[in-house]
Amino acid sequence: MAQQIPISPEARADDPQGADGTHAVTADLAYRRLAIVNVVFVGAEGAGDRGWVLIDAGIPGTKAAIRSAAEARFGRAARPAAIVLTHGHFDHVGVLEDLAAEWDAPVWAHALERPYLDGSAAYPAPDPSVGGGLMARISPLYPTSPVNVSDRLRILPEDGSVPPLPGWRWIHTPGHTPGHVSLWRNSDGSLIAGDAFVTTAQESAYAVATQAPEIHGPPMYLTVDWPAAADSVRALAALKPERAITGHGRPLGGPDLRRGLDALAQDFERVAVPEKGRYVAQPARAEDGSAYRAP
Repeated sequence: MAQQIPISPEARADDPQGADGTHAVTADLAYRRLAIVNVVFVGAEGAGDRGWVLIDAGIPGTKAAIRSAAEARFGRAARPAAIVLTHGHFDHVGVLEDLAAEWDAPVWAHALERPYLDGSAAYPAPDPSVGGGLMARISPLYPTSPVNVSDRLRILPEDGSVPPLPGWRWIHTPGHTPGHVSLWRNSDGSLIAGDAFVTTAQESAYAVATQAPEIHGPPMYLTVDWPAAADSVRALAALKPERAITGHGRPLGGPDLRRGLDALAQDFERVAVPEKGRYVAQPARAEDGSAYRAP
């Protein structure tokens, strides 16, 4: 079974929860945990209408929580300049259609995620055989069908820029999904990693509940290309981030983050890849079409 890399609790990079339900990470970075997943708010407090960006869009039923946190942080009726997606799994696009329509906001994503966001393709089926706990065992129940925001969808430019986020660039970090991206700000070493790696054992309901800090590979039951996932972690480790916000678990920072991420990168095949699994033996990839199913 895949293993985790424990991290000292002192490596946490977030402040205590504020009145708006968010945790500040820097002056213009905050996140809110929504049951099993995090959403990230990029923008200074009080930024106002179109003065901020939402990263990912939670699980179904969380629209009110995201909207209330945004209004408390940025101002009454403050809409984002855009919604940027790390990828399109159900727990990252749960209320995307509703929020994009309500806010009349463009949605930015990688070209290889387009089929999952324009209604044309479903993700490969989850793999409960990877083990690790309850979250993995019940993964066949997780939705894989696409959402459709085609009228608002924008494809991230090939030069690595993120148009609604000056000073940030996107890095293609496939493996968990074909078009997964992470977001990097070189000026202060801030990384929004999505599910390229996570800081909790997402396969385990107990770990998800307790949120003990650790470095872990991408959630195993939905990762479809393990060699690509390994390359992605190594690319992120090479950045030597000062802090990282992931899709699952608490933000981490400082030397402990970098040591843990280096250890994961160096020994990824042993500590992150499950001993068995559908996609261990046969990755699902965009290149041959196996990563896309009929919806």
